[in-house]
Amino acid sequence: MLKRLSISNYALIDQLNIDFDQGLTIITGETGAGKSIILGALALILGERADSSSIRNKERKTIVEASFNIKDYNLKSFFIDNELDYYDGELIARREINPNGRSRAFVNDGIVALATLKELMTRLVDIHSQHSNMLLSRPAFQLSILDNIAGHHDEISNYHNAYTQYKATEQQLNDLRNNYERNRSEEDYLRFQLDQLSEINLKPNEDKELEQQQRRLANATSLKEDLWKIINVLNGDDNSLLDQLKDIHSTLASAEQNLDEVAGMSERVSNALIELKDIAQSVSAIEEDLNDDPAALQQVEERLNAIYSLERKHNVKSANQLLEVLDQYQQRLNAIDCSEERIIAMQQLLEEQHHEAAQLAAAISASRKKAAQVFAAALEPLAHNLGMNNLQFHIDFKTVDLNASGCDAIEFLFAFNKNQSLMPVKDTASGGEISRLMLCIKSVIARSMNLPTIIFDEVDTGVSGEIANRIGDMMGDIARNIQVIAITHLPQVAAHGSSHLRVFKTDTPTHTLTSVQRLNHEQHVIEIARMLSGSEVNQAALDNARALIHSNMNKVPSVATTSQPEQA
Repeated sequence: MLKRLSISNYALIDQLNIDFDQGLTIITGETGAGKSIILGALALILGERADSSSIRNKERKTIVEASFNIKDYNLKSFFIDNELDYYDGELIARREINPNGRSRAFVNDGIVALATLKELMTRLVDIHSQHSNMLLSRPAFQLSILDNIAGHHDEISNYHNAYTQYKATEQQLNDLRNNYERNRSEEDYLRFQLDQLSEINLKPNEDKELEQQQRRLANATSLKEDLWKIINVLNGDDNSLLDQLKDIHSTLASAEQNLDEVAGMSERVSNALIELKDIAQSVSAIEEDLNDDPAALQQVEERLNAIYSLERKHNVKSANQLLEVLDQYQQRLNAIDCSEERIIAMQQLLEEQHHEAAQLAAAISASRKKAAQVFAAALEPLAHNLGMNNLQFHIDFKTVDLNASGCDAIEFLFAFNKNQSLMPVKDTASGGEISRLMLCIKSVIARSMNLPTIIFDEVDTGVSGEIANRIGDMMGDIARNIQVIAITHLPQVAAHGSSHLRVFKTDTPTHTLTSVQRLNHEQHVIEIARMLSGSEVNQAALDNARALIHSNMNKVPSVATTSQPEQA
């Protein structure tokens, strides 16, 4: 339940702290006093969009904070799934709006995404206003009512999982069919390209090896001359470098016997001599192997030109990339060859998943139809009690293709007068009738909704007298199970409150501020008397107010006997 709401620097509110009790809390006040401002601040906690125009003092931020008692509500898994700190029994939610319009959301002092805060608050608070009445004509809302009454949340979760799998398989099958049809239309082209690439029998890095061969063959004559020069210098017939090194080695070896300074040099020359002999032999072998072969050069160049032509055709830059293209063509052709089998297998899987989802949907539909009977049986007497004496109600079921909600298309049909055909609510009900219908619906599903708090924002507009008293009775009855906060202008409704908050405006020399006062019993009587008689409260109005409150004392707990004013 909502325990406390703190509002700072918001619209006409400078600083305001409001404590809430269990049972039915009544909020009253003149039009424009600030009741809607308080709801607007609470809406920020519920995850609604922030508006910087509501910031009172543009030099500091707006802060709205609400604390909840969640001890009796199974929310721990939500906190774990969203990596939030969980304190058993208490939750503190906060919104901060900076003057630049940017806002931040917090749960138990940890920053959270606004969507996360909004999802959490849907489990804690339900605000019902006159604007909510339009929901009654929406099929999704109508289905949610039956699902709440049926209480088959696990079954719906199982169906959602099965339906999601079914739709995913259906998408995969559609993609497979589309790819199959596209590849089939290109099969001849793919096979031609594959054959052309296969015929050339490419090897990895072949273009690099051929380019090296081309350079060798194209420059064979000049390369052979250069190598012969090297051989002649190293090991020619006339004073070659190797012969000179032999003489140097002999001279150094002789000098080492008498001159310590050249010790070891002959060995170094010997090592160099061995290395140069090896180089001379290698160069000689290469020179002998190097031949000017125009036919081989032509063959290499023709092979390279064929590879280059394919590279240009397929917009690649190497033989390795051509091999990748060949592999892609092969994979697409393989997909064509095996797609028919895959399509048949996936069709069978899709049929099995559809059958499973259809069975789950049928079970949910049967449960909804039972819930519809329970709902209709409970709704009609409540509506009759609120002055809709001739109300008839029926829920029309139609079986449709599987969708995210199951296999049901439903429509609430009403008749408010005798001999009137059943029609959709938008075609037959007045605004006041819809408001009272919604109140009856909330009364029926209050227990199954498992919400700690429900807020009624002037849903009693347009009624008076005995009907207003019955609306108060109904709100009081709901408040026996969950916390109810009702904003009202009707004394008959206000008299049912177990606690009463009065919203009013006060003026300072420079500002108008919204304030809230918690009324004790006597102040509660005076406020209802004022609502009965207008601005002048006389003895008759006071007596009438006491009588009105006394008639409801056995229905709800009495208002607190002490006054706790809470002002901005």
